[in-house]
Amino acid sequence: MFSSRSSRRPLLAALVVTTLMAVGCVSDSPDGADVKAGGTSDGDTIKVGILHSLSGTMSISEVSVRDAELLAIEEINAAGGVLGKQLEPVIEDGKSDWPTFAEKADKLINVDDVAATFGGWTSASRKAMLPVFERNEALLYYPVQYEGLEASPYIFYSGATTNQQIVPALDYLKEQGARSLFLVGSDYVFPRTANKIIKAYAAANGMEIVGEEYTPLGNTEYATVVNKLAEADPDFVFNTLNGDSNVAFFKQLKSNGLDAESMPTLSVSIAEEEIRGIGADNLAGHLVAWNYYQTTDTPENEKFVAAFKAKYGDERVTDDPIEAGYVQVHLWAMAVEKAGTTEVEAVKEASKGLSFAAPEGTVTIHMENQHISKTARIGEIGTDGLIEEIAGSEGPIEPDPFLTTYPWAQGLAG
Repeated sequence: MFSSRSSRRPLLAALVVTTLMAVGCVSDSPDGADVKAGGTSDGDTIKVGILHSLSGTMSISEVSVRDAELLAIEEINAAGGVLGKQLEPVIEDGKSDWPTFAEKADKLINVDDVAATFGGWTSASRKAMLPVFERNEALLYYPVQYEGLEASPYIFYSGATTNQQIVPALDYLKEQGARSLFLVGSDYVFPRTANKIIKAYAAANGMEIVGEEYTPLGNTEYATVVNKLAEADPDFVFNTLNGDSNVAFFKQLKSNGLDAESMPTLSVSIAEEEIRGIGADNLAGHLVAWNYYQTTDTPENEKFVAAFKAKYGDERVTDDPIEAGYVQVHLWAMAVEKAGTTEVEAVKEASKGLSFAAPEGTVTIHMENQHISKTARIGEIGTDGLIEEIAGSEGPIEPDPFLTTYPWAQGLAG
């Protein structure tokens, strides 16, 4: 599976549906027919939506994704825009609150008349928005790795699905001799579904799950979890905590004498941006699994990192969701140019098989499921806060969101 570079080793579903009904996510035209979205290109601009948590527990991660999307828009406009028109971003704050994401999505589609929306981070936010975009037949571009088992005709998934991140991470741990895992995650759909998949993998691959703990998003008290980790003494902790809970978790882990040697973790939601908030001294030596790092060695990435730092400051970093946010804006713009229109169905058709020379390497939109091909990369966090790739797949992995090619995963989507 890997080309090694080192010898080292919903809970919210019912609530979301109820909330969406309450906020009235379906807008009607005067004659009662559903409004079909796609934006208008009248005048000199085309409006696009940007919807991320700019406040609350998830802002530690999402603000920089917004910044990357704005950089992409700036680049596209400087090159002449899309269909000869300038892109005009309409920015909304999801406030780390899933019903707010649904409400703001509806506003962007039906009040602002955007041609597409780029946004979300957590799977809870995505699942809150999904019915809004499907009912309005509008496009959402979602930039973050997620738990898979989904493929909406009105979402383009520019982050990794399970077979491009979590499964390769488990393959790597298995190759390193890991036989016991302790699962720590935030209490919402992504960690719980991801851990369901991890447990199925473990059962089929001779691994033991020696503990499983969930805490609310924004939680800052991890003494009990840390004590359980110390008692279980797993080979690895598989971490699916999200947002600023990671700050408290890793600081308390270290303060209890558990470092990367004595209690190694592999995280799938901590990247360079989160390392800035947590502190590299608390994370050095721990592992992550992504598809892109600031240190990824491609000519496109050298240009991307330079452009991001030039716009936002040399102290800023790039990371996987930041890069995916940037890439998805360019992919949409390419599809619109190819289609000759912002009309949704035409853009979807033009997107099939579309490739882009991304900072992470060339990515291609799948012909059917609207995910993109991605290279799996295992990284180790350094004392400088950057991540060194220590293993990776031989090339881009085709997206398989329902894990249809894995016998041990059959039945998980049910």
